[in-house]
Amino acid sequence: MQKSARVMLATIVVLLLVTICIWYAVLQGAHGKLKVSFLNIGQGDSIFIQSPTGAQVLIDGGPNRGVLRELSKVMPWFDRSIDLIIPTHPDADHVTGLIDVLARYQVSYVIQSSVLGDTDVWRTLEKSIESEGSTNLTAMRGQVVDLGGGAYLEILFPDRLLPNVETNTASVVARLVYGDTSFMLTGDSPSEIEQYLVKLDAADLHVDVLKAGHHGSKNSSSLLYLGFVNPSVAVYSRGCDNKYGHPNPETISRMAQLSIPTLDTCKDGTVTFVSDGKTVSRR
Repeated sequence: MQKSARVMLATIVVLLLVTICIWYAVLQGAHGKLKVSFLNIGQGDSIFIQSPTGAQVLIDGGPNRGVLRELSKVMPWFDRSIDLIIPTHPDADHVTGLIDVLARYQVSYVIQSSVLGDTDVWRTLEKSIESEGSTNLTAMRGQVVDLGGGAYLEILFPDRLLPNVETNTASVVARLVYGDTSFMLTGDSPSEIEQYLVKLDAADLHVDVLKAGHHGSKNSSSLLYLGFVNPSVAVYSRGCDNKYGHPNPETISRMAQLSIPTLDTCKDGTVTFVSDGKTVSRR
């Protein structure tokens, strides 16, 4: 084959691959829908959000680099950027994987709690964020992140700077809203913070999907809070046979008492929901 023919063939192949990539992105896009995936990353949290316009958010990154494997299942293989990551608090089961995410993906923005971590993992993450050059913001109640297409992420807590409190207490709590549908994303917030949110937002806490606080710990998902949130379904993000016994029998009992169906990343794998702004369905 002559050189000119080989060049033409190579050009055609490249153009074909580019076309395939573009159409793949279009076909995999939200098409006016919001997609939320609770990733199966073991004992920890990691939530991937794709807005109706394709904006991408990763809340927490789990306990290890396994988050990269799970992201590859919910993102196009050629996509190497994430618009926003939110480390809810410094605990290793929430942020360790974010170090690998920052190494693999271009991250534009970081929103994190003001609580100070004191571990090597947290210090490494902070250095990774600095090296990435991402715009770094402190999470504060009242912030609203416009994700496009009418979807937005609203920070409910913290409502003040909390540099030296217990890390779970300072977890970022966010409500994701699209049209008439919503998701409550709670980090590891304990019942004291849940009850505080009830005092602040009692009339506005109802959501379609609740990420059960602290992987189903008995110290989260209090009965009062569950009653006001009143989700159609709750999701436990946790590892199988974890040493903490999550979800705790008390939490399971409270969910049953209020007839709240639950899903579990241990048993169900990655749990994905899709919202068209009117209803939420499991994908």
